[in-house]
Amino acid sequence: MLLVLFIVVVALMAFVYLANQRNMLHWMPSYLKQTITQSIKNCNKSEEATHIMFCFVDHYEPQWKNPDNIELERQRVERWFEQYPKMAEQFKDADGCSPKHTFFYPEEEYRQEHLAKLSDMCYRGYGEIEIHLHHENDTSDNLTQSLTSFAKKLHENHGALPIDPTTGQIKYAFIHGNWCLDNSHPNGEWCGVNDELIVLNNTGCYADLTFPSAPNPTQPRTINSIYYVKDDPLKSKSHDKGINVRVGGKPWGDLMLINGPLMLNWKQRKFGIMPRVENADIRTSNPPSPERIDLWVNANVHVENQPNWRFIKIHTHGTQDKDMDILLGKPIEKMHEYLNDKYNDGQNYKLHYVSSREMYNIIKAAEAGKTEDPNQYRNFELPKPMFKALGL
Repeated sequence: MLLVLFIVVVALMAFVYLANQRNMLHWMPSYLKQTITQSIKNCNKSEEATHIMFCFVDHYEPQWKNPDNIELERQRVERWFEQYPKMAEQFKDADGCSPKHTFFYPEEEYRQEHLAKLSDMCYRGYGEIEIHLHHENDTSDNLTQSLTSFAKKLHENHGALPIDPTTGQIKYAFIHGNWCLDNSHPNGEWCGVNDELIVLNNTGCYADLTFPSAPNPTQPRTINSIYYVKDDPLKSKSHDKGINVRVGGKPWGDLMLINGPLMLNWKQRKFGIMPRVENADIRTSNPPSPERIDLWVNANVHVENQPNWRFIKIHTHGTQDKDMDILLGKPIEKMHEYLNDKYNDGQNYKLHYVSSREMYNIIKAAEAGKTEDPNQYRNFELPKPMFKALGL
């Protein structure tokens, strides 16, 4: 009787916990299915080395909470300009590359001087620049104009963003501000455009990297996946489901979405019982740790039928002052040390630091059936942008 009562109490606590995690019940079935499938596949693990593509994306907002303080903006950008290369140059992946930071810069915060410094860092090989956007009550036409003009500005003024060698169009990756891709907030906030995926496609977006957003209610049902989505222009959140990118497959719909890991962390528990949600976010309140890194790898985000190439996309908000000690100091150094010690031994694992563009190119190479070392495919479809050094 006591055992039955204990089970009922635990089950009740679990239900209350899950209910309080907003939309956790929305994506939990996908998580459970993936967990079971992965357990079965682990019984037949390949003897070949597993390649780890590690991509760090940043919702990089110099004006964060201080839109009228230009000196504070400059201090934030300068700290990255001075400290990131010193941190990154200490580490090399299997290809001799240092960690690459992808700066998703907000269209509404553009300042030439900030982008000039970021472009110089990218010119020296420390990352790339892509597009971030916060908007509300927007229209398709205005969004088209905003994205097109910003992409042109980044390319012409700073050498950012690649040119599609086939079409001549400027291409970019995208992260939606406030997680509200395709008008996905339940209250219709922070977007307003139900055909946003179509607009992104038409304006040159090659992939969206917004998610995971859990525990935010914008979190889609599809998790730990690389998948194509088709927009229903009359409905929001068309990316809730789609078709997985797979070896031998072809592009489908309007856009590719590349998920970061979304898992349950049983080594960090609430109330000593309930697991915490691992959502790939790096900040002072949730610093990187060995158990988190292992979860990122175990999320097994990959192109279907190419399980030996795993893609890890983690994210942060790099200009929030309280988090910069984590992102530029010892905690992030320890993260890279652990990645290299455990996941870059050259036999079981090979580590590849990649930008968002390089990650996309390697995904497309996998889709095309390529099986050699993924380092060969960093520029498979989209070439490296011609970033500008300061003074040039």
